[in-house]
Amino acid sequence: MNLKLKVWRQKNAQSEGKIVDYEAQNIPADASFLEMLDILNEQLQAKGEEPVVFDHDCREGICGACSLTINGIAHGPSATTTCQLYMRHFKDGQTIFIEPFRARAFPVVRDLMVNRSALDRIQRAGGFITARVGSAQDANSILVPKKDADRAMEAAACIQCGACVASCPNASAMLFVGAKVTHFASLPQGQPERQQRVLQMVRKMDEEGFGNCSNHYECEAVCPANIPISVIGQLNRDYPAALVKDSVV
Repeated sequence: MNLKLKVWRQKNAQSEGKIVDYEAQNIPADASFLEMLDILNEQLQAKGEEPVVFDHDCREGICGACSLTINGIAHGPSATTTCQLYMRHFKDGQTIFIEPFRARAFPVVRDLMVNRSALDRIQRAGGFITARVGSAQDANSILVPKKDADRAMEAAACIQCGACVASCPNASAMLFVGAKVTHFASLPQGQPERQQRVLQMVRKMDEEGFGNCSNHYECEAVCPANIPISVIGQLNRDYPAALVKDSVV
């Protein structure tokens, strides 16, 4: 496959970026999108040009580091992370626009790499549980209804990639925060800190500059972990209840 690439190049968060045209030649249809960028970089280095900087780690769809916007879609035209997107989804000779995730809370580090550490800070603000779960036998002694266990597991599948933020017109992180809140709220071990957790995570989310949810549903559409938008409903129920309890206390 021979492709026409329009790639965002930017030296750092302070400099102005621009779209640069490249020709990617002899790309195998079975190559992943990141492998295609590897081939492009090899071609650029052979010409003495600087390679395109992009982020990645596992290349197995579980870390969420490969945060690219492809033809205007976070992670590209498939329900996967970018590293699991294969070139057979594109046509020979096609023009592909490649940009970093766009959000004020995700400043550009360089080219296609963004800093998503704001999500880590929200996660830390929520903390973990203080209940001692002990060994597997002790943990299993706490009976959890299957529907609650399934809901917790569904929410825990979030890989913190930030595609929900990049796809939202408001750059909202509420799908991510809702998933983290729902995960613990669905289990008995998460109840002692439930009120404190949701308050701290929402406050940190606002502090980091993320927008609010206005029900565009774009976040759910691009989520590679298939997190349902119902977790935002859980967040919207828990937060005002926690505010009332906090004000009373």
